[in-house]
Amino acid sequence: MTHVDTPSALDRAVACYTAMQRHFYDARRKLYREPGGGPGGFAFLWPFSQALAATVDLVALPLVRDRYLPDLADRLDGLERYWNPDSRPPAYDSGVRSWRAGGGDQFYDDNEWVGLALARAYQLTWDAAAIQRAWDVFEFVISGWDDDSSHASPGGVRWTRAEWNQDRNTVSTAPGALLALRLHEIHGEETYLDWARRMYEWVHSTLRSPEGLYWDHIDPAGKIEETYWSYNQGTMIGAGVLLHRATGEARYLEEAQETAAAALEYYARDDRLDAQRPAFNAIFFENLLLLDAVAADPRYRRTLRDYAERTWANQRDRETTLFTFDPGRPPELLHQAAMVRLFALLASD
Repeated sequence: MTHVDTPSALDRAVACYTAMQRHFYDARRKLYREPGGGPGGFAFLWPFSQALAATVDLVALPLVRDRYLPDLADRLDGLERYWNPDSRPPAYDSGVRSWRAGGGDQFYDDNEWVGLALARAYQLTWDAAAIQRAWDVFEFVISGWDDDSSHASPGGVRWTRAEWNQDRNTVSTAPGALLALRLHEIHGEETYLDWARRMYEWVHSTLRSPEGLYWDHIDPAGKIEETYWSYNQGTMIGAGVLLHRATGEARYLEEAQETAAAALEYYARDDRLDAQRPAFNAIFFENLLLLDAVAADPRYRRTLRDYAERTWANQRDRETTLFTFDPGRPPELLHQAAMVRLFALLASD
């Protein structure tokens, strides 16, 4: 059964995607360009990962699946330009690599977003190369697990492989749990489930606030950055849902519901949801609807719909269907991909 908002949501997802491709995409190189991008003027891996996820979201919609399967193949081809086979373990660099130079530092969260999109692409297309890369990404993620006992709250996945930062973040650990759970769903290997529990429990015990929300990160000395980013709430909600599905343990579902309730209350005040980056909100709502699928609550989809409608009305250029969120700054690939994702979520069952 489809929802009454499906036709207009689907039309808007397609319109946002068409504008993204027209404005940012270099079809010859199968990459995205934007001002302030990485090496060669190409987009960094983080916005590319969300354009990839947006393409996967469209392929997941039966009404347009066949139209976007070739685009997904192109995304996967372009993604290889970020792959660094020489690092140990190999992983995606933050920028496009060339024969002359590498693509910059490697970030665990960037790789996790890619890994999650690849796992979903595999489930939709059975692309063996996609799942191989998702496995490779997970090996990179667990190599970033902090086992230094001199650190406060040892554990968690570091934000970056680079030596200039030793923080362990919700955003580099909770998506790792999500990726482990997706791989466990696909292959059933207990190692993935063990890692998912380990990552989830570390975030839950270290970075969960008294309000029931998740702080951003902790440094080696134990100082916690207490910002509440929406995608951090979302990834812990999603990890709780998938852990419940994998184990049958009610506790994980209950904690996901508690986080969802706390997040909706927090972001409803003072336009806080609108102050978050749209890419953060797309990840938040993706996982909120994952919760809705197993423990339905009309607030979840209603909040998504209201946010998407508000953003469509207030942030969109009506001639180009490009979105801007910062006065004086040009449209950004990351934001545009997020809008594709938000309307694709609304168009989904």
